[in-house]
Amino acid sequence: MNKKNKKLITITHIPTSKIIARGFEGWGFMAFEGNYYIRLKYIRTTGFQFSYIPRFCIYKFLYVWLHLKVKDYKEEFIAWMYVIPNPLLPFIWFRIGLPRNHHALKIEIENV
Repeated sequence: MNKKNKKLITITHIPTSKIIARGFEGWGFMAFEGNYYIRLKYIRTTGFQFSYIPRFCIYKFLYVWLHLKVKDYKEEFIAWMYVIPNPLLPFIWFRIGLPRNHHALKIEIENV
């Protein structure tokens, strides 16, 4: 695949207009099951905070919820991260998961 066929994805937090993530779709910015799993190098904010509320997915294993705090605004349970991930799914290992259909997220896809 050449550069002209790549998709540049930008995820913005609508209430604060803060860009959360930006990168090309692929190994580091993976779409899976209606969500994006994003390597930390593509995350454009330092506002994510661990909730320390663990959850378990039957086939992806143990994860924790993340909150987003930007200035005085806090969006709870907007993202998650697998801290003990399934070894058969390396594209979710220690990446931030963001849903494609969250009401506070705007996803822009640009073909470049």
